[in-house]
Amino acid sequence: MVGRIPVIDVKPVLVTAPTEGALPVKAAVGEPFPVSATVFREGHDRLGAEVVLVGPDGKRRPPVRMTTRPPVDRHSVDRYEAWVAADVEGPWAFEIHAWSSPLGTWFHDAGIKIRAGVDVELMFKEGKLLFERVLKGKGLTRAERATVKAAIAAAGDTKRPVEARLAQIESAEVVAALEAHPLRDLLTVEGPFPVFVDRPRALFGSWYEFFPRSEGGFAGSTKRLPAIAAMGFDVVYLPPIHPIGEVNRKGPNNTVAAEGEPIPDDWDGSPWAIGSRYGGHDAIHPDLGTIEDFDAFVAEARALDLEVALDLALQAAPDHPWVAAHPEWFTTRADGTIAYAENPPKKYQDIYPVNFDAYPYDHPDSLATEVLRVVRHWMAHGVRIFRVDNPHTKPVSFWQWLLAEVRGTDPDVLFLAEAFTKPPMMQTLGAVGFHQSYTYFTWRTAKVDIEDYLLEVSAESAHRVRPNFFVNTPDILHEFLQYGGPPAFRIRAALAATSSPTWGVYSGYELGEHVAVRPGSEEYLDSEKYQVRHRDWDAATAPGTVGADLTSYISRLNAVRRAHPALQLLRNLTVNPTDSDQIVSYSKVAGPDRVIVVINLDPHQPRETMVHVDLAALGLPPGSSYTVHDELTGDEWTWGEHNYVRLPPEQPAHILSVREHT
Repeated sequence: MVGRIPVIDVKPVLVTAPTEGALPVKAAVGEPFPVSATVFREGHDRLGAEVVLVGPDGKRRPPVRMTTRPPVDRHSVDRYEAWVAADVEGPWAFEIHAWSSPLGTWFHDAGIKIRAGVDVELMFKEGKLLFERVLKGKGLTRAERATVKAAIAAAGDTKRPVEARLAQIESAEVVAALEAHPLRDLLTVEGPFPVFVDRPRALFGSWYEFFPRSEGGFAGSTKRLPAIAAMGFDVVYLPPIHPIGEVNRKGPNNTVAAEGEPIPDDWDGSPWAIGSRYGGHDAIHPDLGTIEDFDAFVAEARALDLEVALDLALQAAPDHPWVAAHPEWFTTRADGTIAYAENPPKKYQDIYPVNFDAYPYDHPDSLATEVLRVVRHWMAHGVRIFRVDNPHTKPVSFWQWLLAEVRGTDPDVLFLAEAFTKPPMMQTLGAVGFHQSYTYFTWRTAKVDIEDYLLEVSAESAHRVRPNFFVNTPDILHEFLQYGGPPAFRIRAALAATSSPTWGVYSGYELGEHVAVRPGSEEYLDSEKYQVRHRDWDAATAPGTVGADLTSYISRLNAVRRAHPALQLLRNLTVNPTDSDQIVSYSKVAGPDRVIVVINLDPHQPRETMVHVDLAALGLPPGSSYTVHDELTGDEWTWGEHNYVRLPPEQPAHILSVREHT
């Protein structure tokens, strides 16, 4: 039912079906997020609106006043908005409080009627009564009480000139005191609307992916951790570490043994073909070490302020223990065989997809219950982040059940969705509880596509999906990196690291690895998905090498991210127009921290342009000049609204912190 003061079209609200109500929208501790609604009433009386956050303890926090902006179209008429932030993790909610504002109505009418000589003393008398109501309220400071009393006296002082009395009442001091303590008549409350506030790592972090088997197992991987930490990464993500199936095992570059031929002994297989005689999803590949070695790896990572993220790939090799024990967890074809994975024309003969439909999720014999057990097993060994492989190939309802089960006991555990799929599925996976998602960032390389996508992820979908901008993955070597040389690697790293609060790289990016298995393919040559790949890190990052330059560049990007709160937020991005179709610019602001980013998207030649900075978005008045400091080079310039920029491929980005303005 519509309230006495109608409040409609509230945002952000997540509704998956009319009968289910709202799901919690996303926020993180300390992250400002916007709440808006259309608020109106009959007639011409003024109204007010506030956002009130309700904490996990059920207590309401101090209200935040909503304001309106001049409408730009019919959809923005009577649109109220406020930015709010929660300070602890857990289930929150927000309410919108709307009311008739007799003070607002009086100030509007009095300003017209008293100056026109209409009902002058009657208007002053009505104002005096309203001010006395404010004075009877609670929470006024001593100074505010004195100010309101002076306004009451002015309203009733018929000996003073009318203009002087009105001027005193309309003074900034009186208006501020009355605005701080509004009279709320016909109060209407809409909500609560749920919000779940996650720990900061759900929003901000730098990820590094590598294969432990290419580092000599967990012993060698543990030795690799200091170098990863030195580059400024926060999360180390491991592809599956479980036993690899021996049936239909894949060889280098996805080769398949001829029918009837034995699998060569030196074929390492795909880590995503999980399960063998050595165990399944709760076991470790014997070549990597023992569970004690894994625990030592996690402990060393924690000592270096790194979190460990583990792959959760819900599929099985043909010789996984699940296949014999629970054939009902798989799909059987008409000829009695179990269906292997395929994405025609691609075939994955070494992998069986799973099927969740045999039992209710909470049934003791269900695959869902087994997955929950596996997740809790690795949680007990220090894993608090899971990267989920292909979640879009499993029922959304299963993920909603699983994530709710984990959140109910361990709300700090995070899940990243590797869902390169249609937008409705990506959005819904985020809505039902995934904390982050892979995105289409890798394929956004043209200026117009980049600008559109940044606005989408930072504004349109931020309440549903938090992006994780991986610049490459074991599956994705974009042609931009294949043919752009080291400048392409700098461009994509700078773009990902400054536009999204969470970004990631797959091992080898810092060395400029760029060779595809064949022209037109996004697969790496000699991909680690199928074989061990040994790297001589000392030689590859020696002074003067591409590896040394890119490693230093990535390290600097991560240091800048940590130093600037503005780069740690998602919803604060503003695109700045430029005159070049090869240069993109945007600004990010967090309180006093203001950053302007300018990037040349052309890895082959210098580009120049005028950058037109949105001063209002930076909180600067029109005509301002200010000093900008380049966080990558140390250079400083004086900037204004319109600024000339030239960026060569070898230094394709400005990350400019605003130091001062006049």
